Amino acid sequence: MTTAATSEEIALTSAAVKQLRQIMQESNIPSTHGLRLGVKGGGCSGLTYLLDFDEAPKPNDKVFQAEDLAVFVDPKSLFFLGGTVLDFSGGLNGKGFVFNNPQATKTCGCGSSFGV
Repeated sequence: MTTAATSEEIALTSAAVKQLRQIMQESNIPSTHGLRLGVKGGGCSGLTYLLDFDEAPKPNDKVFQAEDLAVFVDPKSLFFLGGTVLDFSGGLNGKGFVFNNPQATKTCGCGSSFGV
């Protein structure tokens, strides 16, 4: 399934949502929690992606829905992540979570950091 996001949105593929729900179940994270996406300085390309779970959005967060999963993104991170589609690639050659970020002008080999 191809999922698209506008420059002011974040989207998740069905594969990513399924994997996140599995992680939540295995880690005993309540299904009412949402996914927190963000960025921080660091990594070999300048910025590193962050994935975590949070009970609720913070006051200035932008909230997106991906199927039945809420996604929380702070305004600073949304500046760097707008238009991103989060996917999950499994299998023998799978890379895990994959950030398809149209704003990234350079990425590292492992795909966990990027530059703009």
